[in-house]
Amino acid sequence: MLRFLWESISLQMLLVFLVIFLFVTDYMKHRKMKNFPPSPFALPFVGHIYQLLNFHNPQITVQKLTEKYGDIFSFQMGSLSFVFVNGLRMAKEVLVNQGENFMDRPEIPNDIFSNKGLVSSNGHVWKQQRRFTLTTLRNFGLGKRGLEERIQEECRCLVDAFGDEQGNPFNPQFKVTNAVSNIICSVTFGNRFDYHDEDFQKLLQLMDEMVGLTGTIMSQTLQVLTTEGGFSVLYSMCLSPLVSKAKNLRLLKSFVKEKIDKHKEDWNPSESRDIIDSYLQEMAKDNGSGAFQEENIVSCVLDLLFAGTETTSTTIRWALLFMAIHPEIQAHVQAEIDAVIGQVRQPALEDRSNMPYTNAVIHEVQRKGNIIPFNVPRMSTKDTVLDSFHIPKGTFISVNLTSVMFDKDEWETPDSFNPEHFLKDGQFWKRESFMPFSIGKRACLGELLARSELFLFFTSLLQKFTFQAPPDTTLSPQVKLGITMAPQPYKICAVPR
Repeated sequence: MLRFLWESISLQMLLVFLVIFLFVTDYMKHRKMKNFPPSPFALPFVGHIYQLLNFHNPQITVQKLTEKYGDIFSFQMGSLSFVFVNGLRMAKEVLVNQGENFMDRPEIPNDIFSNKGLVSSNGHVWKQQRRFTLTTLRNFGLGKRGLEERIQEECRCLVDAFGDEQGNPFNPQFKVTNAVSNIICSVTFGNRFDYHDEDFQKLLQLMDEMVGLTGTIMSQTLQVLTTEGGFSVLYSMCLSPLVSKAKNLRLLKSFVKEKIDKHKEDWNPSESRDIIDSYLQEMAKDNGSGAFQEENIVSCVLDLLFAGTETTSTTIRWALLFMAIHPEIQAHVQAEIDAVIGQVRQPALEDRSNMPYTNAVIHEVQRKGNIIPFNVPRMSTKDTVLDSFHIPKGTFISVNLTSVMFDKDEWETPDSFNPEHFLKDGQFWKRESFMPFSIGKRACLGELLARSELFLFFTSLLQKFTFQAPPDTTLSPQVKLGITMAPQPYKICAVPR
């Protein structure tokens, strides 16, 4: 009987049945939970990926969805559900008021960055790594004169490197990246690198490629799709971005492990030269059985390298671009530098309190540059109620910082580069809606270092140079999407003053 039924079913009927079964299964799997945040119509299997037609500027998509659905809405990519929250009130609710409920980082499917280290880890491991890193950075001079002197040394080297161009057009990206990366390298590895060091240049090149590959919407979309049943062929045939990321990560890990091995060879347990030495001390205390293990030290060092290099160097590149586009603002900054510091003495952090306009310009660069538009993703640690909506445990949460730092109700001219946003009666004015380092317990632990670097590099460069567009060239703030929202590569002239 069964054989008769099987033989009587045509191939077409079997395929129709299979398709219906898959659609029903997908519907049951992804049907909306009661009181879950609203969302657009979702396609079977792929969800709302069709909404991401503008791969180069996903902020436009999120803005349109916010206008339609409000400050909280959901978004589905493959098997994963995301909840976007927008505006200052909701950002504070997720990151501060209910921060404990949204403390974790999600496990991104097929992501090459494991849930270890500083950025991606959770729970006890994350607390231990963060506490250790903050303490160690302070021990090596964070917030003290010692680290300031390291930054000033690197400022001199960067000024010399810019001077070598003799006012001719050049791309400042790798010169800036060299300088910024050397700060965190000196603290992590115990030494800075010469700008022409081949190993250092290879390291920076790998990091730059990783930034571009990891942050692309297409790369992230492929990662999500490959978790779905039936997409194994896509994974094996079409994932060149992920293959490149994996290859680069292996090379980066090899570089870090080589540095760690060299530290082990001449390690003195009673003396700590840098972060790696300090980590080896922690590993020795608990015999590598707790949060301090060799796999974690590699992840921590890579996190420090990426976070300590990419965000600050990208912000400085935005700063130089904005100054060339707005020569009147650049001239105002230089007038303040000349009045407070002069042309001979090197800028120092103590000058910042006497330079409100320069401080305001740096803050406006961070606001308008908006390099981490959607913050680093969070995940709900338990079932939670957020603005009357039910958020199940394990839901991905994205805080749209763009909606805060470009809010028309918070900023007078949100879409313009306007340092007056941070000035009141001629004095610097700190704004609650300014949160490029995020807020709450998982805010950027390198904020103090980054703010010091931004002030010293920016003032040192504008003290010695005027930045201009090359002849017959019009500069514009075009965006390149990666881990950060960076400016498209550009050439600029650093004209000696």
